[in-house]
Amino acid sequence: MNKQEQVIMAFRDLINKMAWLNKFKMEDRLKGYKSSEVHCIEYIGRNVDSNVTKLAESLYMTRGAISKMTKKLIEKGLIESYQKPDNKKEIYFRLTEKGKEIYKIHEELHKEFRERDKAVFEQVTEEQFDSMLSFVEKYSRHLDAEIKKQGVDIKSE
Repeated sequence: MNKQEQVIMAFRDLINKMAWLNKFKMEDRLKGYKSSEVHCIEYIGRNVDSNVTKLAESLYMTRGAISKMTKKLIEKGLIESYQKPDNKKEIYFRLTEKGKEIYKIHEELHKEFRERDKAVFEQVTEEQFDSMLSFVEKYSRHLDAEIKKQGVDIKSE
């Protein structure tokens, strides 16, 4: 196995371990909510004037899938839609009080996970962080270009 394959396998293994470790607490504290719903709530909680297009771009989902999900989240009382007085065409979303509770639980869980993993990150130097971030950004840009070559623009699908 060459270095490139080792890196990709290591990333995959790392993500799978994180998902496995986090899964049980997430499922226990966020019973009844799908991961995609929680991530949609997270995006809306962090971004003012969230709309279908912005959500689709961020979550790498189609606008159709986001429309279905936001409809369900509205039915569950977690988000509400609104329009701006100067733009009656665009529909935006914000969290309800119930949605804010889910957002808060999710944030607390992530804080707990960061605390669990803090010992590793405390050993990483600024140079190492910069190097890792540079690599991840470069790889991400490459994947964006490859996706575009497929004739798929995830950002506007």
